[in-house]
Amino acid sequence: MIPFRKIKTIFFDYDGTIHNSMEIYGPAFRKAYNYLVEGGFAEQREWKDEEIQYWLGFTSVEMWKEFLPELSDEIKEKARKTVGYEMKSLIESKKAILYDGAEETLQYLKDKGYHLVFISNCSNYYKDTHNEVFSLDKYFEKLVCAEEHDFIPKYEVLGKVMKEYPDEMVMVGDRKHDMKAGKMNNIYTIGCSYGFALDGELDEADLIIKDIRELKEYF
Repeated sequence: MIPFRKIKTIFFDYDGTIHNSMEIYGPAFRKAYNYLVEGGFAEQREWKDEEIQYWLGFTSVEMWKEFLPELSDEIKEKARKTVGYEMKSLIESKKAILYDGAEETLQYLKDKGYHLVFISNCSNYYKDTHNEVFSLDKYFEKLVCAEEHDFIPKYEVLGKVMKEYPDEMVMVGDRKHDMKAGKMNNIYTIGCSYGFALDGELDEADLIIKDIRELKEYF
């Protein structure tokens, strides 16, 4: 079990942990897939939300490499950018939403003196656009995204960033990438079952929560 009284630094994943990203990722994914269908690069089909959710938590580079590996790099890049531009548009149109209680929980933890760090497998523009809309930097000491580190795996990004902050530490997230990041760097992990985890992804978490507001019960 996590020795909560000793924790000083809390790393937070964003999508599926703080941000309910399917509200903007679902429409963006479908728009990109329609582009592929119209271009003759993919077959027409309907996508369920549950199928699309699988890709949340991946970097955009990882996602397109695994999703349709037979596509040319040029088409993958166009599809990747289509998702990105559509998500940016939806964010700017105020379609993005944070989980209930996310902001109050972050403010509570900041007021308690914890070092809060945002760490996401996202691009710079995604981080910056969300920061503009939700003023994330009023909660987080640093906003870290995968693009700043050439989209290397999250556990490697965390390994670099964590050197700037005091022990003890914990990684909070909803996917296998987050749990692996914590375990590979020998820090505690909190799994968020309200996010987009598949069966078994959070099995090794030191603690599992069903609502982000539960963090206030422990810290």
